[in-house]
Amino acid sequence: MASTCPKCHQAIENDSVCCADVRYTWKCKSCGKLSTGFVIPFGRCFLCGGENEVVEGYSGEQPDLVAIANEAVQFEVDMYHFYKMAVLRAKDEQLKAVLEELYHKEEDHLEELEQKYHLHLDPALKSLSESDERIIFGFIFHGIDFRDLGHVLKIYDKAIAMERRTRNRFRTHADALPPGPQKEMYRELAAEEEDHVTILETERQQFLNK
Repeated sequence: MASTCPKCHQAIENDSVCCADVRYTWKCKSCGKLSTGFVIPFGRCFLCGGENEVVEGYSGEQPDLVAIANEAVQFEVDMYHFYKMAVLRAKDEQLKAVLEELYHKEEDHLEELEQKYHLHLDPALKSLSESDERIIFGFIFHGIDFRDLGHVLKIYDKAIAMERRTRNRFRTHADALPPGPQKEMYRELAAEEEDHVTILETERQQFLNK
C-alpha cells in the first residue's frame, strides 16, 4: 500500500522507503560530544576528530531498507567531501578535472538517494564549516603533501581504495541476500561504485603514461 512522506507529503512508491523522520544519535568516544542526524561525514566528531559510535537505533516501517539507505548515504557523503576537498587543493589540472567529475557524480547520486528515500538531509552536510573541514582534512589526507607533484598518485590511490572498499561491501551484502528489494538495492549501489573505480583506474594509468 502506498504511503505519504511526512515532510514533503509526496506519495511514496511501494518499492521505496521513507527515511524523512529517521535520525541517529552519535557519541564521540574521545570527548563525549553528542551529534544527531541521518549521517555524520566520515563518522567523526567535529569537536575533536574522534570516532563516533551510534547510541540510539533507527526506526521506520522498513528498518532493513532504512539501514541500507543509511549505509549508502554515509558512503556518498564521505566520498562527496573527499572529492570536494581534493579538488580545491589539487595542483595538477588533469587530476583536478577527474576529481571534479567524480565530485559532481557523487553530488548527483546523493540527490537521487535523497529523492528516492525522502531523506530531507540537512543542507549543512554539503557545506561544512572551515573548522569542520580542517578536522576532516587532517585525517583523510594525512601524509599527503599537495605542494608535491607526488600527491597525484597518492590521491588516485586513496580514492581508488575508498571506492573499492565501498563497492566490495555492497557486493558482499548483495551476494549474501536472497532475491528481493534489499539485494537489488545493494546491486545498484555496487554498480555505481564500480563505475567510479573504473574512471579512477583509467585516469591513473593515463597520468602514468603522460
